[in-house]
Amino acid sequence: MKERIEELRRWLNEQNRKYYIENAPEVSDFEFDERMHELQRLEAEYPEYADPNSPTNRVGSDLTNDFRTVEHRYPMLSLANTYSVDDLKEFFERVEREVGRVEYVCELKFDGTAISLTYVDGRLSQGVTRGDGRSGDDVTANVRTVRTIPLELSGGDYPPLFEIRGEIYMPYASFDRLNAEREAAGEQLFANPRNAAAGTLKQQSSAVVARRGLDCTLYELVGEGIPAASHWDSLMKAREWGFKISDKMRICRSADEVYDYISYWNEARHSLPFPTDGVVIKVNDYSQRQQLGFTAKVPRWAVAYKFKAEQALTRLLSVDFQVGRTGAITPVANLEPVLLAGTTVRRATLHNAEQIALLDIRLGDMVYVEKGGEIIPKITGVELSERPADSRPFEYIDRCPECGTPLVRYEGEAKHYCPNQSHCPPQIVGRIIHFIRRRAMDIEGLGEETVELLYKSGLVNNVADLYDLRAEQLAVLPRLGEKSAENIIASIRNSRNVPFARVLFALGIRFVGETTAKYLAAHFGNMDAVMRATPEELIEADEVGEKIAESIIDYFADEGNRAIIERLRAAGLCFEAGTRELRSEVFAGMNIVVSGKFARHSRDEMKELIELHGGKNLSAVSANVDLLVAGEKMGPAKLQKATKLGIRMIDEAEFEAMIASDNAGSSAIHADEMYHAVESDKSADGAVAAASPDSASAAASPAGVSEQPAVKQVKSRIKRTDAASAPELELFASEEGRKP
Repeated sequence: MKERIEELRRWLNEQNRKYYIENAPEVSDFEFDERMHELQRLEAEYPEYADPNSPTNRVGSDLTNDFRTVEHRYPMLSLANTYSVDDLKEFFERVEREVGRVEYVCELKFDGTAISLTYVDGRLSQGVTRGDGRSGDDVTANVRTVRTIPLELSGGDYPPLFEIRGEIYMPYASFDRLNAEREAAGEQLFANPRNAAAGTLKQQSSAVVARRGLDCTLYELVGEGIPAASHWDSLMKAREWGFKISDKMRICRSADEVYDYISYWNEARHSLPFPTDGVVIKVNDYSQRQQLGFTAKVPRWAVAYKFKAEQALTRLLSVDFQVGRTGAITPVANLEPVLLAGTTVRRATLHNAEQIALLDIRLGDMVYVEKGGEIIPKITGVELSERPADSRPFEYIDRCPECGTPLVRYEGEAKHYCPNQSHCPPQIVGRIIHFIRRRAMDIEGLGEETVELLYKSGLVNNVADLYDLRAEQLAVLPRLGEKSAENIIASIRNSRNVPFARVLFALGIRFVGETTAKYLAAHFGNMDAVMRATPEELIEADEVGEKIAESIIDYFADEGNRAIIERLRAAGLCFEAGTRELRSEVFAGMNIVVSGKFARHSRDEMKELIELHGGKNLSAVSANVDLLVAGEKMGPAKLQKATKLGIRMIDEAEFEAMIASDNAGSSAIHADEMYHAVESDKSADGAVAAASPDSASAAASPAGVSEQPAVKQVKSRIKRTDAASAPELELFASEEGRKP
């Protein structure tokens, strides 16, 4: 039994680390809680194996070394979780036995990351994560970028000092947009909105946080001088002060009403625009709460009922092993098709060898499948009663399924890797596909099938081989022809003009995504400087930590990679961030958002034109935005925000006219200087200015920087939305707001 207890402790500690530190959970909450309950039971039965460092004696922590640690004024305790109606019944009986008849407030349990906000004299003073419950990370600069968190309160009847707690989460729309951007950039996707929100809140750049579209709902006032005698009335008062309080809350006066609330939202949650994983039930009256008190880790006046993830039982037919462009091996289960959460599931991730061993999954097993975060199918358990009599333990592969190279595991990582980067076909093809993507070298006409064909025919074995291709070699390949071949060669030739930052991204260095590549290019200026850089020098660049620095060092230490670099240099690719000739300064000093579809330009072309005329592209509408270029089918959320902030909106024709009418001339500036110039238009702590007309106009240019006359003239032409057009826009926005 000692072995089982130690095994459970190791597993729970590992899952705690992945959840709280890495923001990359591998198992469902239900599975984690099941194992925790098993460990609690065994430790109670076998006290001789007690351990003060057991995960049952500590609360998981999300503390990092990146933020200042702050002690909570009031402990930020977790809630007791249950998936059982019987447990809820026991909770109701205990509460009413101790304090008599009560009212309960039922709230949706938001699936994000807990936050505690401190307000002093009506102004946001501090935002701190839950951490270990006693202390957390100071993420105030990032919190200030969340638009639903007020920087200054309305009214004047709030306490001079108080805390309000809630959940920062990522709505599905923001999550889908973020993952689409990461996929286009060749970066790892977030598994679910929860760890996307947690990972975003821990970003070192508050500008990155601002772009990701976090939301926040508040649900608990803490401290002295709370303005009401009940939880419900306090939150209603907090709503008056400007806080976002859920409109899904209900007062329930009996257990049956609570059950009805849970039953309703167990189904209706699928229609919500944000993730929720349960219902929180709280005693409403503060005096009754005081009577009930706390245990060492949880309040006795509240409980969280968690929805079980939708689950299905099906048979495991086989396991495939996929090899990614970085060499990472991912086991994928092939299943008998089964309907789950509205879709037919045929495949599911098995994560890694440790997960397979822990679940003891075998071929032919009937396995439970659920959608992690209701998005990614995964296997969570085995129905042992239906295990075939002749089943054998699953043997994880020890060699690459594609090239036969012995697999390796890097310290601190659960996945196995094929180290044969130069000769493993999926890695080679994957790197070439990554290299040609639109956000990398943007080589048109080369799809995945064509790349695989080029590789199999021996014409391309690495990215440098692309620049040796001739049209006549391509014309004879299936589904091509002379015209297609000529277009591909022309596109390859044009890729020599791609800026250095995109070339660096296109190389496919592990952990170096599009954003990191931009920072590296801006910091070092050329390829040789990046190649020569020490780990310490690399870490000095924004967004580069020890892990990324190590990966860059390893990449350029490889002789084969260096040979490819020299061939790309000889082919004429851009290896330095040189000068950029501006066509005009019509948009100089201006922040511009492009949204929707346009008749004569793609959005990327519009953004390029903005930069060529001195402007800066922003992805999200905020008070810092000077101009919104609106195309067809622009998102209603952007329209609503732009209308509220009074941002001038122009169409494609007006945009073209502004460019054509400018006579300011052109000037040459260094690309790095331009990058740093646009990044400097921020406050010292990276926070975005408050959404008011005055702050919006003030944010248009950095303090202390005088505008050129030409810039002032342009900005005078770009005034805020006039009163004549506002009603129509507001009507549209309000109609959108009525939709469920």
